[in-house]
Amino acid sequence: MNQDIFKVVKEHLNACPDVIYKSFIIHERSCALIYIQSIVDNDTLQKYISSPLLLEGSSDRNWEQFCKRLDQGLTFSVPYQSTSDAKEASDLVVQGKAVLYIEGISAFYYFDTTQYQKRSISESQNELVVTGPQEAFIEDIQSNLSLIRHKIKHPDLKMKEYMIGDYTKTSVYVIYIDGLQKPEILHQIEEQLQNISVDGIFGISYLVEHFKEKSSPFPIFQDTERPDAVAASLLEGRIGVLMDGTPTAIIAPVTFFSLLQSAEDYYQNYYAASWIRLVRIFFTIVSVLLPSMYVAVTTFHPQVIPTSMLITIAAARENIPFSALTEAIIMELTFEALREAGTRIPKPVGQTVSIIGAIVIGQAAVLAGIVSAPMVIVVSITGIASYIIPHLELGLILRLLRFPLLILGGTMGLLGVFVGTFVIYGHLVSLKSFGTPYMQPVAPLVLSDWKDTFLRVPTPLMKNRSTAFSKIRNRRSSSKP
Repeated sequence: MNQDIFKVVKEHLNACPDVIYKSFIIHERSCALIYIQSIVDNDTLQKYISSPLLLEGSSDRNWEQFCKRLDQGLTFSVPYQSTSDAKEASDLVVQGKAVLYIEGISAFYYFDTTQYQKRSISESQNELVVTGPQEAFIEDIQSNLSLIRHKIKHPDLKMKEYMIGDYTKTSVYVIYIDGLQKPEILHQIEEQLQNISVDGIFGISYLVEHFKEKSSPFPIFQDTERPDAVAASLLEGRIGVLMDGTPTAIIAPVTFFSLLQSAEDYYQNYYAASWIRLVRIFFTIVSVLLPSMYVAVTTFHPQVIPTSMLITIAAARENIPFSALTEAIIMELTFEALREAGTRIPKPVGQTVSIIGAIVIGQAAVLAGIVSAPMVIVVSITGIASYIIPHLELGLILRLLRFPLLILGGTMGLLGVFVGTFVIYGHLVSLKSFGTPYMQPVAPLVLSDWKDTFLRVPTPLMKNRSTAFSKIRNRRSSSKP
């Protein structure tokens, strides 16, 4: 029977040439250490597993003494567990564990020797700060968890592991601070993770799409590659989710205003941080509404423009063969193409191509009489404003919403822009992220939470946690990093 389960393991691992079966003879019994050399820690394997087995084979102890020491955990100096399931043993091997087969024992013993190749911890590429920590998550989950542990040294920091993917067996960790989070949110996240049935996941975005929330283009999670941002969110009562193989964590719940906050806000003087935050909010609105407002005013409401400016705009558009709406759509699509090209082109030339391309194409289009100079200015300001939004996915959605607003402004004037804006705002007000109102503390109005919304008050004054994320208040300071 014992040899049968060993054969089952070999059948499961058939056509896997990188699987190694290292044979031993212990007290006249055949043994085999099964592992994949490229994903195990070979030093641990040789020093703490292979060497004790060789010594045991040459010792004066008998078979019964060996079995007794094995059951008592005295044979090896590293922790090990056992399983009698051949399928599970096969899965453990491909996960990087070393599995020990011993003739005459109906169980496999396995050791945690997993060691994948990984890059060193480096600075964040997408969430740069001038001051503050420069470290960012990497693809190794254990390194990422250690970065969180380094920030929060408290036993209330809890972590729960889930295995997602029938084939990939990807580790997903839910992390929170016990007593600060809302239990119903934690229960909802854990329940939905347990119900995910998929062949495999390779990125945190795969995971997000399996959470059943109200259908909306707006993100219900905040993603970040900064450990300090995750640690600060946990102290607010929020919940983090980390996935092996992904240098990004997601945080829930979120609000629209939390997505407009940057880690830089909490490493600067609060006067400067408050000013930058107001600028960010203003230009977020500009990035959505400016093109549609310009098209609506120049097409349907020229009377609201000062006469001198109206004459300048009319002179610039005198020989343009397209309507203002068509002109705006052409320029917006061109700008989107340049932005995407700058992202996909190799980094040493990507930024140069996007900047020079925008200048050359804009100037050439004006000289050729395809678009007007004022339209180039409007689209350029809009494009620059969209880069101010810290959260990438929110920025993408707001860029997308510019086009329906542009069409409404070009066909219905300011009325169409206002209607479109109210529809978007109505959707935001009705949207919730795991039970948390998306527009809090504006709708519903919670004045006590305004201390960290439009402005950032001094850290000593932020003694209460936001009601959007935590039920517990006045426990400890909830200041950000």
